[in-house]
Amino acid sequence: MQIEQKDTSILFSETNIPDIFFAEYLPVANGDFVKVYLYLFYLAKNSSQIELNHVSKHLNIPLTVINSAFSFWIEKNIITKTPNGFILNSLQDMELNKQYKPNLTLSPEKIDAIAKSKHRSSAIQSINNSCFSGNMTSAWYSEIDLLFSKYQFEEQVMVALFEHCKNKSSSSFLHKNYVQAVALAWFNSGIKTYSDLESYFLKHEKAKKISTTILKKLGLHRACTEYEEAFIEKWTADFGYDIDIINIALKKTTSKANPNFDYIDKLLSDWYDRGLKTVNEIENFLTEIKQKNKNVKELEKKTNYNNYSQRSYDNLNDLYANKNGKKGAI
Repeated sequence: MQIEQKDTSILFSETNIPDIFFAEYLPVANGDFVKVYLYLFYLAKNSSQIELNHVSKHLNIPLTVINSAFSFWIEKNIITKTPNGFILNSLQDMELNKQYKPNLTLSPEKIDAIAKSKHRSSAIQSINNSCFSGNMTSAWYSEIDLLFSKYQFEEQVMVALFEHCKNKSSSSFLHKNYVQAVALAWFNSGIKTYSDLESYFLKHEKAKKISTTILKKLGLHRACTEYEEAFIEKWTADFGYDIDIINIALKKTTSKANPNFDYIDKLLSDWYDRGLKTVNEIENFLTEIKQKNKNVKELEKKTNYNNYSQRSYDNLNDLYANKNGKKGAI
């Protein structure tokens, strides 16, 4: 007895495309190449005989573009050329081989090390769930492995990296270039452990608050420029100055017609070079300079000699000039 299935008309038939195509290959192919692949996938269901001219006419795409599309998909190993035609390779099998076949070439020691890396596996699974809704492609697995090898991040740092990029991304998809750029920035900032990352975020948040305060007090209604952010990082990270000390420098800008970050930097750099680290030390220093300048003025009055060559106190006269332009005033 023979059982046969009745042919289904094209109205009710379906062509199922694996999701991996949309995740991995659709973003890197142009529209015409995608049309060619989808049409070939449709024809391959029934092992149809095809001619490139037929494909060109049916899709209304020039033959040269058809040839380019075939070359593209052959290069991606999605299509294999045979003496009699072409074979559409299974995308699922290809991805499965990418994940498991390379392990066959690893040494027993390496396999054992991977087996023991439960923390890393847990971190990767966390990234998959939180950033890819459980549908992370094999290409991202390779990318994460590369980032671990290149930057030696702790597992918690790697998870934080992807979650940070996901939260900051303007689109619903993560882009490798963006993740790589942030990873490099963290590495250049000395981040390897989660403790390093916490310190980095605290410093970043501190610098952000300080920049907002500085711009407000200078009457600037905008964001800091790249160079201004570098100044703030220098004052807070290199000098170790907090907003209380920076505020003292900001008060000095009231004597300036056009106060700017360069002027504030000269003040703070002068104090740092003198080894002044606290508010009290800086205020005592400024009081001392003010008294010295006051003594010079009194000497001028006693001698009645306006052209008296004033003693220079470490070239601070111009740096601490008042708004009337008289040198030596605080």
